[in-house]
Amino acid sequence: MWRHSATLSFSSRLFYSSTNPNYFHYASAFSHFTPNGVVEPALSPYNRRFYSSSATPSPSPSPDSVIKLGLLADRSETFRPLTAKARDAIQLARHYGRCYWELSKARLSLLVVATSGTGYVLGSGGAVDLMGLCCTCAGTMMVAASANSLNQVFEIKNDAKMKRTRLRPLPSGRITVPHAVTWASTVGLAGTALLTSEANALAAGLAASNLILYAFVYTPLKQIHPVNTWVGAVVGAIPPLLGWAAASGQISLNSLILPAALYFWQIPHFMALAYLCRDDYAAGGYRMFSLADASGQRTAAVAFRNCLYLIPLGFIAYDWGLASGWFCVESSAITLAITAAAFSFYRDRTTQKARKMFYASLLYLPVFMTGLLFHRLTDDQECVADTSDSTFELSSSQDTAISLDDDQKKRRDFTAGSQARPPVAYASVAPFPFLPVPSYVGP
Repeated sequence: MWRHSATLSFSSRLFYSSTNPNYFHYASAFSHFTPNGVVEPALSPYNRRFYSSSATPSPSPSPDSVIKLGLLADRSETFRPLTAKARDAIQLARHYGRCYWELSKARLSLLVVATSGTGYVLGSGGAVDLMGLCCTCAGTMMVAASANSLNQVFEIKNDAKMKRTRLRPLPSGRITVPHAVTWASTVGLAGTALLTSEANALAAGLAASNLILYAFVYTPLKQIHPVNTWVGAVVGAIPPLLGWAAASGQISLNSLILPAALYFWQIPHFMALAYLCRDDYAAGGYRMFSLADASGQRTAAVAFRNCLYLIPLGFIAYDWGLASGWFCVESSAITLAITAAAFSFYRDRTTQKARKMFYASLLYLPVFMTGLLFHRLTDDQECVADTSDSTFELSSSQDTAISLDDDQKKRRDFTAGSQARPPVAYASVAPFPFLPVPSYVGP
């Protein structure tokens, strides 16, 4: 009797499997064949022990459960194409995301963002607007990504000849030129619009001018004349000025300290890189300063000279009230370190010395910016210093006035009341900061 019912159950499954070819694919997870050809349900170890000890076998699945399994199989078949499409979409997004990352030279763009953010904090005074800082950094990142992408569009053939650049998205064919131009134009316009709406027109103008200077002046000059290095240094000096302008809405004398540091820092940094990659630049067709200097003496001399220009910047930042005296000490120490590396390269022009100077330049910039942020003087601290100075001047003037007679005192008070003038700041004599402060002499 049991054998007859099991045979009927097996025949019913065969009948249903003829109408649904996916039945055995999904039913195999729930059943197995016995040596006698009867399909039995798959058992867990616990149930298997129970089944072997019992005399009555477990019943076979009902036709309703078989129908349910068939419906699940049909539904899974309909979801398979959707899963494949989702997988393709994810792979496509990863591909273009990687291409955009390389087109933007993301690490270089992040360095530009860091300098812009430092300029924003320095130009904010006492209180820093975090939302404005984030918008300024985002806009700077988009404009820098656009400039770097356009740079690679114009240098496809040159990059294809160089070992370190031939695997970039455009030379390797991973992305087309129209796609790269569309990407660069979109992020460039978006970044400029963000700076215009969230910062001010001055910051947006500096960003747009820097994009034009990098993509349409510096890039073609690389194949024409070695002066491209100095033009590129100007491009690198603008982002901190952009950040300062975004925070304060103007460009003041103190705002030029960090751009000056970036300008003079870029020369030894790039001279070391150009010396290390001379063969690569020659293969790519770039007119770098190091290619016309076989001995490397002029290249090392230019790097050493610009390191010397960095030495007084710490004192100027302290003297103009941008940072405390501790920054003057720290800046002098780190500048002397990079100067010593440049002098070592000047004396012994080898690849090892050039690489040492290159690493020293990589260390200099983050330490300089971090120290400037840590030791910066806010508006409140400057006001306290000014108040103490004015209090000292007031007390000394009172002591002097006591020694005068009444007539002279009255005449002095009358003159001071009619011709009173505000005190002149030391920085107001710029661009001649080493001249004495002008003093007003009454009649």
